[in-house]
Amino acid sequence: MQAEHPDPIRVPVCYSGDFAPDLAAVAAFAGVTEAEVARLHASRVYRVFMLGFVAGFAYMGTVDDRIAVPRLSTPRLKVPGGSVGIAGAQTGVYPVSVSGGWQIIGRTPLKPFDPSRPEPFLFKPGDAVQFYAIEPDEFARLENAH
Repeated sequence: MQAEHPDPIRVPVCYSGDFAPDLAAVAAFAGVTEAEVARLHASRVYRVFMLGFVAGFAYMGTVDDRIAVPRLSTPRLKVPGGSVGIAGAQTGVYPVSVSGGWQIIGRTPLKPFDPSRPEPFLFKPGDAVQFYAIEPDEFARLENAH
């Protein structure tokens, strides 16, 4: 049996600008402001259900019902690594740049999958994860620190 983290893995997310191309659409779907979408997303502790799709992609849930927006009708050809998305009741972080159809509401400078680390996967099934908002300057600082 895998030991649980006593505290959630904290994941910084920039919920603005080019980092969040679908934030306005999710806000419109939910009938709330973009800031409220970010607050709702960051207000929960999520459980990692499983890894799949690509190495390190963690399916987590469940998001607040108000922001449980469906996948895009046409997937993007390229979603940048670190993008944080929502598809229905689940949220996840794209570990690398790949095609994908989740609604992108932000981006983290953390790498969910890095084969150069002793433990390449940031998330494991059963982990608790909590997102928190950062500004673009903090994103750049954290990205450059890794």
